[in-house]
Amino acid sequence: MGADQNLDWQALTASALEWWRDAGVDVLVEDAPFAWLDAPAPIEPATPAPHPSFASSPAAPAAALPDTLEAFAAWRAGEQAPDRDWGGAAFASRGPADASIMVLLDCPERGDREALLEGAVGALFDRMLAAIGQSRETVLLASVCARRPPIGRVPRDVEARLGEIARHHAGLVAPKRLLVMGDAATRAILTTNAAEARGRYHPLHHKNGTVTQVVATHHPRLLIERPAAKAEAWRDLLLLNGELPG
Repeated sequence: MGADQNLDWQALTASALEWWRDAGVDVLVEDAPFAWLDAPAPIEPATPAPHPSFASSPAAPAAALPDTLEAFAAWRAGEQAPDRDWGGAAFASRGPADASIMVLLDCPERGDREALLEGAVGALFDRMLAAIGQSRETVLLASVCARRPPIGRVPRDVEARLGEIARHHAGLVAPKRLLVMGDAATRAILTTNAAEARGRYHPLHHKNGTVTQVVATHHPRLLIERPAAKAEAWRDLLLLNGELPG
């Protein structure tokens, strides 16, 4: 026992612990045996609890739209309209409420101040109407967006709702024919682009049982940029006027 009496157990313990630490053993173990080499059991993913403010909460239905033109016009420029926060003036539809032809655009032009389609785009539009014996006094002119969108085109996140509103507006007017000008206006009514819808009538059925024949054409804005498309627009106007079979 003589030699053992001179051992520095504290230093030996520290040395052993240092060796184990260098070997990678840095956690305590338990007395009960553990199968260290067995594959770990799969962990079931936790299912997150639904957020309390959204759990079992159905989406709020869209408010019912007014059922008269007068009430609709007031609603369209009011606080419940989806484009109320875009800024700028709200452009109401213009023209006789009982017009046999309704014209639908996408949105006001950048330079519009008092009415839809002012400036060079509006001048071309007036010539298009005059070519088929119509004018702003004989057609009802409206827009999918009552206000000009900040991005200059109909935002996709409200496109469906604006389309529903535009179809409702057309149903209140119930014209014989509806001219949709450009892709956005065509999608609002027919859920397709103008290029795919051109050249034929598309029936638009209203709640009151009446049917409007829809004609798609290019927006005057595009015709200024691409004069060659005026020939196609002319055929569309003849179709609108009943001078071509649809």
